[in-house]
Amino acid sequence: MRKIISFMHISLDGFVAGPKGEMDWIKVNEEIFDHVGKRIREGDTSLYGRVTFQMMENYWPTAGDNPNATKHDIEHSKWYGKVRKVVLSKTLKDEGLTNTKIISDSLSDRINEIKQQAGKEILLFGSPTATHSLIQLNLIDGYWLFVNPIILGRGIPLFADIKDKIKLKLKTTRQFNCGVTELNYTVDRQ
Repeated sequence: MRKIISFMHISLDGFVAGPKGEMDWIKVNEEIFDHVGKRIREGDTSLYGRVTFQMMENYWPTAGDNPNATKHDIEHSKWYGKVRKVVLSKTLKDEGLTNTKIISDSLSDRINEIKQQAGKEILLFGSPTATHSLIQLNLIDGYWLFVNPIILGRGIPLFADIKDKIKLKLKTTRQFNCGVTELNYTVDRQ
């Protein structure tokens, strides 16, 4: 069975965005971009909530074509063009979207169908609302967290309204020179 891995930047106090969705506190650099670029090639499907998908769709399809595009922009734009996309949304329609499937109902059944299909990891990018829904349905198999050296004090939490404990096993850690620490966990279902 395929696994859903939640990829998220997070503050030390557990927030994924500020109170109004601000993400200007997230630290990224070439070292992180290179590391993430290698890892995302292990996945062949990306999963988004509507808001994150619309942000991605507005940027990545043409980001690599810009004359001033960075190495990261070029590589990620190519990957984004190839990867299958699944979007959780009650309002979007998939007409005109290439290689994109919209899930608007029966979330648990539809996600489990995708997990049963042949393929590699399914990477859930950002998308706190979608992540909260999938956590409630016990559909996330791992957390790939980039802990930023900041305490926000308030904002959108990664873990909200958790009904049952979620036991995790630490797979790997990595410290980046910008102060961000990667924590890579799998969900312990035993």
